[in-house]
Amino acid sequence: MSRTALLLIDVQQSFTARPYWQADSARPFLTHCNALIAGCEAAGLPIVRVLHTEGPDTPDNPFAPASGLVRPLDGLRPFQPALTVHKQRHSALVGTLLPVWLREQHIGRLIVAGIRTEQCCETTTRHASDEGWTVDFCTEATLTFDMTTPSGGRLDAAQIMERTATVLAGRFATLVTVPEALARAE
Repeated sequence: MSRTALLLIDVQQSFTARPYWQADSARPFLTHCNALIAGCEAAGLPIVRVLHTEGPDTPDNPFAPASGLVRPLDGLRPFQPALTVHKQRHSALVGTLLPVWLREQHIGRLIVAGIRTEQCCETTTRHASDEGWTVDFCTEATLTFDMTTPSGGRLDAAQIMERTATVLAGRFATLVTVPEALARAE
């Protein structure tokens, strides 16, 4: 029997210390994440908390444990994770116990949500798909930020999310809304 698990990737306070953080864009994202968490809890689905750490373990590095910011993002619904992993790479499946745990738990489908849409969420999705998991990518429960292109242009967060959805859809994942993710998990 194959089960579904929610991977909640890098929804952590660290990002609020970055210059690109915008609390306004985080509000709808948190609403969607919280609905996804509540739905998974109600359905008895395991939720995996993934936290990103990198760089020197000093108080001035927001992605270091010493900063006190490698913790759930303020406003995120509290939940009891089935597993918490700390990763240092973009894919949550690299350098963590996550792949072993997923197989031990007979998890066949993953719901991916979190921060940043085009980085850790997309990379984990591609990796998981290549490793044989079915992935539901819940775009509305991901968050990213505007970026400058190598040529000096500007991509806004909505464009980045659209690009990510385009390259994942039908190849690496099924794009889902929160209600669709929860319905498919039952």
